[in-house]
Order: sequence, then C-alpha cells, then structure tokens
Amino acid sequence: MHLTSLSVWAATWLAGQTIALDLTVSKTGGNASSPLLYGIMFEDINNSGDGGIHGQVLRNNGFQGTSPGLTAYAAVGNVNITQDTSNPVSSAITSSLKVSVPSGTTGYVGFANTGYNGVPVLATTYSNSFYIKGAYSGTVNLRLVGTSSGIVYADHNITVTSTAAKFTSYETSFESSQADDANNEWQLRFDASKVAGKSLNFGLVQLFPPTYKSRTNGLRNDVASFLAEIKPSFLRFPGGNNLEGASPSNRWKWNETIGAVVNRPGRQGDWTYANTDALGLDEYLYWCEDMGMEPVLAIWDGLSLGGGIVTGSALNPYIDDVLDELEYVLGSTSTQYGALRAKNGRSEPWPVKYIEIGNEDNESDGCSTYASRFTAFYDAIHAQYPDLTIITSTTSSSCLPTTLPDGVMTDIHHYLSPDSFVAQFDEFDNYSRDHPILVGEYASTTGNDGSTTYWSYMQGSCAEAVYMIGLERNSDVVQMASFAPLLEHFDLAEWSPDLFGLDSSPDSITGSTSYYVQKMFSTNRGTTILPVTSSGDFGPVYWVASVSDEQVYYVKLANYGSTAENVTITVAGTTHGSLELLTGGETVSNYPHDISITPTTSTVSGNGTFKVSLPAWAVAVLAVS
Repeated sequence: MHLTSLSVWAATWLAGQTIALDLTVSKTGGNASSPLLYGIMFEDINNSGDGGIHGQVLRNNGFQGTSPGLTAYAAVGNVNITQDTSNPVSSAITSSLKVSVPSGTTGYVGFANTGYNGVPVLATTYSNSFYIKGAYSGTVNLRLVGTSSGIVYADHNITVTSTAAKFTSYETSFESSQADDANNEWQLRFDASKVAGKSLNFGLVQLFPPTYKSRTNGLRNDVASFLAEIKPSFLRFPGGNNLEGASPSNRWKWNETIGAVVNRPGRQGDWTYANTDALGLDEYLYWCEDMGMEPVLAIWDGLSLGGGIVTGSALNPYIDDVLDELEYVLGSTSTQYGALRAKNGRSEPWPVKYIEIGNEDNESDGCSTYASRFTAFYDAIHAQYPDLTIITSTTSSSCLPTTLPDGVMTDIHHYLSPDSFVAQFDEFDNYSRDHPILVGEYASTTGNDGSTTYWSYMQGSCAEAVYMIGLERNSDVVQMASFAPLLEHFDLAEWSPDLFGLDSSPDSITGSTSYYVQKMFSTNRGTTILPVTSSGDFGPVYWVASVSDEQVYYVKLANYGSTAENVTITVAGTTHGSLELLTGGETVSNYPHDISITPTTSTVSGNGTFKVSLPAWAVAVLAVS
C-alpha cells in the first residue's frame, strides 16, 4: 500500500467510516425479473378517491352514506337550505338540496359547496354540471369564491329553463384564475325575485378541473400525473378493507359503480365516510389503461369487517355475482353483461388477467373458513376463465387449502418498523418457487421504539428500500409489490403514512420520502437480476444489480446506517451513466407544503468502475451503459 493510500485509509477510519465496499457485477447468469414488480394498491381511504385522485371536487354532492346532512353546504344570501328526501334526483341519488326563498327576497341567492375542506381553485378550465327542479327560467350564476376573502376567481352565467315536473340537468364550463390557498367555495346563485316565496331543488352538483387523459368522469390530472411519474406496472383495487364492507349488504358492489353517475347510489365506506362510487369499476380500468398498468381486480369472498362470514351454499349468490362481474369485464358484446359494458361506452373487453379472492382473510376471523371459501370461488372462476391468474388473499398456510392449484399466486402484507423491514431483507431467499408472490401492501408504519409513524421519514423509507432490494433479488418468485396506502387528503386522513398526499390548496401535492424511493426503483428496472461479487456482507449497505434489454446496468443501493459508506462498483465494459441519490437526516420527513428531501441526479463516467459515496440513511441507483 502506498503512503498516500494508507493516509486516505487512516483518515477514513478515523472519520468513523468503514473500509470501502467493492461490488463486481457479473454480466452473465442470474434470474429473470418480473416486469410487473413495482405497482400500486388503491382503496378509498383518507379521502384518496373522493376528494383525492378522482376529479370531482365538490363534497356530499349526492347525499350518500348513512348520515350526510348538509356537510359542505352553506346558504348564500337570504335563503334556507335543507336536505330533501321527498325530491330524489334518481332512484340512486335519493336526496336533493332544497333552497327555499322567503317572500320579498331580491338579488342573487343560492348555496355554496366548500368541497373537501376547501375547493381547489386553479388557473384552468372547469367543467360544471348540476340538476335543477322547480319553476325557474332565467340566469344561473356559477362562481368560485374565496370563503373568507370574498375574492371572485370565476364568474359564469348560464340560462336555464326548469319546471316543477322533473329534474333537468345542465352542463357548462368556465375559466378560473388561481387562488392562494384552500379557503374557497363553489357557489350556485339565481335570481331570488323569480322564486320569492317558493323553492328550487338542486342535485348531484359536479365540478371537475382537467382530468387525466381528458377522461369524462376521470381522475384529477395533476394528481394522476404526479402518480404516473412512478411508472407503476399494476393497480390492485378496489381494496383493501374498503372491498369488504361492514356487512355483506354493504360490501363494494361492482354493479352499483357502473353507468351514469346519477345511477350510482354510493355506499357508507369502511373508513368512516361515504363513497360516491363515481370512481367505479370502469374508471379503475380506464386508469389502468391510461397509465399502462395491469389490473389486479379483487372480489368479495364472504368476509366482512363486521363479522357474520358467509360460507357454504350461502356463498352461491355471491359467486354468481362475481361471474356476472367477470362477464361484464371480459365477455363479448353478445353476452348480457358484455352488452351492458358496451352500453356504458366500452365495446371491447377489458384486459384483466389477475383476480384476487378476498382481502386479508388471515384476519377478521376469516382464516378458518378461507380454504373452503377460496376453493368455491376458485372452482367457479377457473371453470369459466381458465387463463385467469387467481391470487389468494394471504400466504398463511393455516388459512389455505392443503394443496393450492397450479398457477395460484399468494398475497402477503407487511406493516413494520424500520429494523423489522431490514430483518425481512432475505425473506424470500429460500422461499418455495411453487407459487408466485404478490406483496400487496407494505410500509414502515412504526418507529423502532414502537411509536406511530405519521409522516414517512428517511430511516423508514431506507428500510423499505432494503426490503425492496430483497424483493428485487427474488423477483423470479415475487411477481408484484405495492406500497400502501397510496394517497391521503392531508386533513381528512384515517391512516398514515401514505405514499403521497394533498389538500385543496394549489401546488399541495407532496411526495413522501417513500414516494421517491418507489419512483427511483420503478423507473430504473432491469429484466434480468445479475449476480454480484462483494468484498463484504450485506449491512449496513444492501444492493441488487440488473440489466435491461437495452443493456443498461442498474445497481440499487441502500445504506441503512448512521455513517457514510464508500462503494466501488465494477461493471465491465461500461463507460458512463447517472447516479440518482436520495438522502437526508435519519428522522427528516417531507411535510405538506414543506418538501425537504427529493432525489438528485448526477452524471458519472469511468472505465467500467464507478465510485459511489453513500451518505447515512441513503438510497441510490447507479445506471450505466
């Protein structure tokens, strides 16, 4: 060793760093990696659907759920507003808003909707629709207004002719300027002098900023675009617990989430609030199509959160219901439900290949009956659709049939502390390859001291990266993995941490530290996992290497430690590329409107050898060719 090298080594040792780790990536051997490995799981939790990724931004617009009341509504001017069940908009939307105008009232009056703790007011074009019933011919004024400031951001008039005989629907669009915060409302006003002493009814008010891919009744463009940056490969939906319902009658029912929104009754969801189901079966599948994701459709299997598990022959009507759903999704237009799909705007079948039977049947007292319930659904589905891949809702052998049919996948969920995730790094190293794995939900949700994690922080996200490196090393058997939950409306959340979040103010979309880990790993994927020769064991640095069909070599690294680590990586024949690095303090988080940690990217060059300095609690991806 030269004196200079010895001095550098000594300085490094004195600084508390370890001797550099050498990694040599083999260009041969290895195993195929699943092209579906990194995806997303979605259920309407934390107002992540209504009030989140779904484009419609007015709250309680159909008076759905068990006790909606006048949530989000306010009178504008000298009027009285009430929920009116005697004037239903449709057989599904069974209430409307009655606006009563006292005698002698003049000027413009009406009502406001304050959205999900505010209406997002952006500099963009809004689509607006509503139903009206009552004798009125004249102007309806639509506005976006600061609730406290009184600033008018949008002001738009349309002419309507309404009668007392039935509801009439109107649609329009208008431009808005941008508000500074979330404290805004949408207002509908009309000429009081024409209604004085009488009333008008309004129903199913809808307000959409631009939608992703311009879909009607689609996803909010800014939210979906932020998610699309991850480049997820699959979507597992519609839950999660929100599939199950508090009782069989309150489960997620596919046939009540299709067709015109005015014909969708919604339901009391499983996370304390009503679901409009405007984000329904077809909308989920368009979401998959528009983001290039494989659908993973979960079906109800007899287990409800409130108990009263359905078993035996009592399952038959629910099995028939699932077969009807699959006919709707997969059937030709010559079938009853395939024709209904075409009537709803989709002639060609949906390309669904994966069906998950239930959710977490190892919990909620579901284990003892799951084997028989799974078999009943599996046999019926497989008989008609033998090419579908069926997924169990648990990997727990005590809950599963003694012998699983060939081709069945199993689903495992982990909500763990950082240290526990690192301990699971080699979970699948010696796992049976007989049945592929879906890691359907995972996240670091507690500190190592047992404290609840509300905002993802760098240590926990680094631990998730260690676990993901373990998944990728075993992605011949781990076919899919999805962080959960996906999204929260910051001030309407039941569960945290979540991958990203928002509120009703402009530019509020905030990626967690875990969001950026997911993005780094998903957007840098090889097709073959390559062997790596190392000068040391795993820990605190963890790694996995892969190569793409385009001969780009990826080395993913995580430093789950409190000191910096130096890594030298050799990939013979490569000369240049990039290094993406995510780092920050051990306990540092990204908070709403306060993002402190995002990845940085730098160019690298070398004659097959690249030196990487990994700060403490860091995640990195080296991509070279």
